[in-house]
Amino acid sequence: MYGWVAAGLLAGVAQPALAQEADAPSKDSGDIVVTARFRNENLQDVPIAVSVVNGDVAASRNLNTLQDLSTVIPTVDFRNGQSNKDRTVFIRGVGTITTSPGVESSVSTVIDGVVLVRPGQATLDLLDLDHLEVLRGPQGTLFGKNASAGVINLVTKAPSKVQTETLEAGYYEGGEGRIKASVSGPITSTIGYALSGLYASYKGNVFNAGTGHKVNGYDRWGLRGKIVARPNDDVTITFAGDYLYNRDNTPQGVYVSSSRIAYPTGVVTPNATLAGLLAQEGITPSANNKRVNTNFDSEVRDRNYGGSITLDWRLGGGYTLTSITAYREWKNHQTPDWDTRAILATGFPQGRDDGTVDFDQFSQEIRLASPQGGLVDYVVGAYLLAADTYERYQRSVTQLIGGAPVTNNGVANYGISAQNHALFGEANLHATDALTFIAGGRLIHDSLSYFHQRVSDTATGVSGIRPSFASSGKTDRVDYSARAGVQYKLASNANTYFTFSRGYKGPAYNVFFNMQAFDTQPLAPETSTSYEIGLKGSLFGGRVSGGIAAYVTNYDGYQANFADTYLGAIVTRLINAGKVQTKGIEADLNARPTDRLTLNFAVARTDARIKHFNCPAATTCTSIDNQPLPFAPDWKLSGGAAWKLPITDGLAIELQTDASYKSRTQYAITQTPDTIQPAYGIWNASIALIGDEHWELRALVKNILDQHYANTLAYGTTAGVVRYVPRDNDRYVGLNARIRY
Repeated sequence: MYGWVAAGLLAGVAQPALAQEADAPSKDSGDIVVTARFRNENLQDVPIAVSVVNGDVAASRNLNTLQDLSTVIPTVDFRNGQSNKDRTVFIRGVGTITTSPGVESSVSTVIDGVVLVRPGQATLDLLDLDHLEVLRGPQGTLFGKNASAGVINLVTKAPSKVQTETLEAGYYEGGEGRIKASVSGPITSTIGYALSGLYASYKGNVFNAGTGHKVNGYDRWGLRGKIVARPNDDVTITFAGDYLYNRDNTPQGVYVSSSRIAYPTGVVTPNATLAGLLAQEGITPSANNKRVNTNFDSEVRDRNYGGSITLDWRLGGGYTLTSITAYREWKNHQTPDWDTRAILATGFPQGRDDGTVDFDQFSQEIRLASPQGGLVDYVVGAYLLAADTYERYQRSVTQLIGGAPVTNNGVANYGISAQNHALFGEANLHATDALTFIAGGRLIHDSLSYFHQRVSDTATGVSGIRPSFASSGKTDRVDYSARAGVQYKLASNANTYFTFSRGYKGPAYNVFFNMQAFDTQPLAPETSTSYEIGLKGSLFGGRVSGGIAAYVTNYDGYQANFADTYLGAIVTRLINAGKVQTKGIEADLNARPTDRLTLNFAVARTDARIKHFNCPAATTCTSIDNQPLPFAPDWKLSGGAAWKLPITDGLAIELQTDASYKSRTQYAITQTPDTIQPAYGIWNASIALIGDEHWELRALVKNILDQHYANTLAYGTTAGVVRYVPRDNDRYVGLNARIRY
């Protein structure tokens, strides 16, 4: 998929995803405007692989988080986990799997120009979203911080020019409800405002026999506000703030199997003891198991909030100076059931975890954009980020020794201080009206320090708890990102481009509860080189549009988690895994044969492979060279159709359907056969009654064919294989209503 709407029209409705800014064209123009290069540009004129999703269309289809949206964007995948700390996004098969605060994500998430440093900050509801842009491939030239695999660029709604009130509500089978309200409009002739609120709740689709509760659900609420002041024609000041709260009770996995299958032999190792324990607990492991039995419900609570001040000052001669000052905090408290079982048995300890995250970040960006239309136009700027994390994690483990229960405890306090300073710029040289040369770079200085202190009451270690340990360290790095390319306009409605990019992700420390001596050495940066060629265009007056892109990206020093065992329990080692490569072809097609019918189709063929893997010392490691990267299916497809049928001048019916397909996907870098999700497809549909664009009532059905699947498969803490259950694991129906006045 490339260029045009990947989730297209999310569920099949081809609506332009316009940035609602003062200089953006109206939706009536038919253009899709993006800010991928810090300017308002027509999507088809941008020499970057970009997918765009309209926020209102996504919400009407009950797609409210990055996890939801990954199901309809072929180049994006998502790893689920018990806590937001464990969840992350992948683009073109590349992402970072870790809970350590000392590692940055390969995919950078940006909201209204502000980088969200920790992936967990971006996994909550997309409140008041205008549109989302997915920039694929290395994007560190313009975007901080060190976006080596891509950028998720979130743009929230700006104040409307006239007073507007909107109320949205939805209820879905399974006990899920959502309500949103927003008001927007002018305060004075020079000041506008936008305020929105959200409350959502879901009972969950997993049953905990141990507590008698439905789990895998959530409660969320949040507020977002924005004030835009234009004291004169040349100055725009935007004050933005938000607060999002989330409580969910995702279990630490649901058992798929009590056995494990070895790689590469395929030998199955049954675990009769675990099978017997699960049978006693009333659990039947299977690919569609939705039942756990734990002593308590795992829970995580998140508070994510912050504010920003953005100044746009249009200087003389067409130059624009932009300043973005932002501060954010993220508080996370998780209490998972470590062992995911209810019965204590020999060789199968029980544990309770309690962890907190206290994170804050400050960022300042200043950039200057030159006027467009001359021989050379450019954007240059400077960026500063300071982020601090303090975490406390406590684990209590009880095991049977000599037939008697023995409890051990450990608590670790650790933290990270990170600073990032950068100078950046990108320029376009318009050699002719058709030929443009592109060059850009980012000079980066990363400083990273950590401390860690674990106190345990075991001198030799037990399953899940290592002995007492203390360490600290610091590392610095100066490096760069770069981009060079050429763009050629074949016609007024078609252009092609070729780019070379160098991506960079900074050094890292594997700082976590069970940190040990070999984690004290910093990981080297992760770098990438990418080559991409693309073609975009439209036909028949814009009724048919789309594009195609092909790319090859090579990563060196790839930072990855490698699963290991310690006294019978799974632990992870963050390592420079070696060299990986992702290459592929992405294409999309959007058509509007008539004013009433819209069609879209997007496909991604991704070949993401481990070219050379560095086996960690002191581990039993089988070569996984030339095997696929986790969360990198070979094929992902999505497509849909919408047909709008007028009933009267102000009333219409819309029939909509969409489908997606994902080929078999390996979820573990260790290539274990039992962590492979078989291929599956999802089919959805809806029917809506629309009244003169002021109200809409939509009935929808998700997963019509009732296809069961897992969005993550992993080894259980001590044995077996577990899965994470997605919301649309089963067919469900729902009703959405929206009124705007």
